[in-house]
Amino acid sequence: MSVREKTNAMRVLDSAHVRYQVHTFAEEIHSADGVAAVLGIPAEVVFKTLVVIPTKGKPILAIVPGNKELDLRMMAQVVDEKKLRMATKVEAEALTGLQVGGISALALMNKGFRVFIDKSCQKHGQILVSAGRRGVNLQLAPADLVRLVRARIVEIT
Repeated sequence: MSVREKTNAMRVLDSAHVRYQVHTFAEEIHSADGVAAVLGIPAEVVFKTLVVIPTKGKPILAIVPGNKELDLRMMAQVVDEKKLRMATKVEAEALTGLQVGGISALALMNKGFRVFIDKSCQKHGQILVSAGRRGVNLQLAPADLVRLVRARIVEIT
């Protein structure tokens, strides 16, 4: 695929007139830490999108900084569930239609996912998130991401 080829996430941002910057890297890099290292930026501004499975209902997207781990107990309290679990790689890809390392809330809008983002996003003027394809991240203002994907800002790390 050409780097110039727009992803659905880029089309969403374009149609909403949101300013963003595209960052590309090797498709073999699947982690936020790896992206941060290659791009020479702090891992705390590269956010990863995780698929979380509740005991009932639709899976949840949790967006957290690359230098942190999702706290499933905190997340369960936020969504009023007794127990949550991380989706396996196979489950995450089947549920989203996207490859792990390329899962993006922007590419999954109107698919019924509830989206939650760690409150640490508010400390940064710009953050990076997946563009919906491995090897491509988008840099944008957290407020724009929150508004577009209707994310709830919560403490989940």
